[in-house]
Amino acid sequence: MKKKLLLAIDQGTSSSRTVIYDHNARVVASAQQEFPQIYPRAGWVEHDPEAIWASVTAVTRGALDKAGATAADIASIGITNQRETTVIWDRETGEPVYNAIVWQDRRTADYCQAKKDDGLEAGVTARTGLRLDPYFSGTKIAWLLDNVDGVRERAEAGKLAFGTIDSFLLWRLTAGRVHATDATNASRTLLFNIHTQDWDDQQLAMFGVPRALLPDVRDCAADYGIAVADCLGGEVPVCGIAGDQQAALIGQAGFDSGMTKSTYGTGCFVVANTGTEALHSENHLLTTVGMRIGGEVTYALEGSVFVAGSAMQWLRDELHVIDAAPESEAIAKRTGVVEDVYVVPAFAGLGAPYWDPNARGAILGLTRGSGSDEIVTATLQSVAFQTCDLIDAMADDGIRPSVIRVDGGMVANDWFLQFLADVLGVPVERPENVESTVLGAAFLAGYQAGVVASPADIAKLWQRDALFEPAMQAEQRTRLLEGWNDAVGRVRAVR
Repeated sequence: MKKKLLLAIDQGTSSSRTVIYDHNARVVASAQQEFPQIYPRAGWVEHDPEAIWASVTAVTRGALDKAGATAADIASIGITNQRETTVIWDRETGEPVYNAIVWQDRRTADYCQAKKDDGLEAGVTARTGLRLDPYFSGTKIAWLLDNVDGVRERAEAGKLAFGTIDSFLLWRLTAGRVHATDATNASRTLLFNIHTQDWDDQQLAMFGVPRALLPDVRDCAADYGIAVADCLGGEVPVCGIAGDQQAALIGQAGFDSGMTKSTYGTGCFVVANTGTEALHSENHLLTTVGMRIGGEVTYALEGSVFVAGSAMQWLRDELHVIDAAPESEAIAKRTGVVEDVYVVPAFAGLGAPYWDPNARGAILGLTRGSGSDEIVTATLQSVAFQTCDLIDAMADDGIRPSVIRVDGGMVANDWFLQFLADVLGVPVERPENVESTVLGAAFLAGYQAGVVASPADIAKLWQRDALFEPAMQAEQRTRLLEGWNDAVGRVRAVR
């Protein structure tokens, strides 16, 4: 087993995790740790990069200890990360100039609207596949350059480095020797041309970003340098990086055109493989890099819902109607489908296909008989409804999946997956390993290191745990979706 273990770091929005796998993708050990969320103002979301780094080092050492392994046993490291979250740090000291601005952050909404009003969005979409929205890194970088004292001057002098979280971790792991990212993370910055596969001069000029600030862009499976002994107790090569949703597509063995996965973590992200075609969406979905392996780009169509699992956290932490997310399944089972109460969890605006940063959350349809069970169940249903919005938009764009593969924390809930299949009208598959994101990072690292021979071998390792077939009557499905559409219309009208 020596040198056959793969170590995958999954740096997420609310926690960091490290999983160690054997060469057959079986989990040997894992460790996970949450870190604080910072909300300086309404609509602002930040992380302390040092807290992220501390959590990553803690879980990595913890997983190694649980496995009874050392750095000498690890063939390679893979990294997957919350995308779009933005860090700028000093190249000499490694010290961040400001907190990480999280993908959920909405502080640049007016900035984005001004550029839309100037008629710039069509060109942005043509070059990057994205929309002018606070979600993406480019406007966050611009904010940091313009609002933190001295940052622009230092950036223009080449003294600072920008990165999404993967780049920041890589810099720390390699003791500042490697400043790089992969094509999937680069494709989420608003600065990367997905057709030329390079940083785009027009985009850099638009946001006033110096090229010297940016990392080198590499394949998902590539040489990312050596993690130094200070981190793992010995030197280990870093061989794979991918943004969390693209890593999940890889972990779900989504290598063929048309294959579609939906991940339920903090948000919900539906990604469909479109092969070598960068398919332009007529329904406000994103065209993105699904993966880049061996220099070959696979494109994808993506729909992003900002609030999914975090809605369960809201029920637990703010409303205090559940003590833990798994309780929602038993509550929904005893309550049944709720047809008169709708929760629209637009806590950070609405993502695809609406792209409305000004929408805000609401509970609609309450009566004197409505209670916490109805609110919990309606919140679960809202995640399925938002997924349906994305799948319908993809169908209009010509992508009609015959099955949806799901992963992430929420998919342990059988009631939710059956309701999801019912409202989608499409079978839903849950894999044996529902942690597809971190598994995808391990696959990339293993492929580059020669532990995994080919993507075909990855596909052979995928196993289905459960299949959920649609069973709801068409009339009820139509009625539910009409109610959902009415509810969304109402929150979009609120300003």
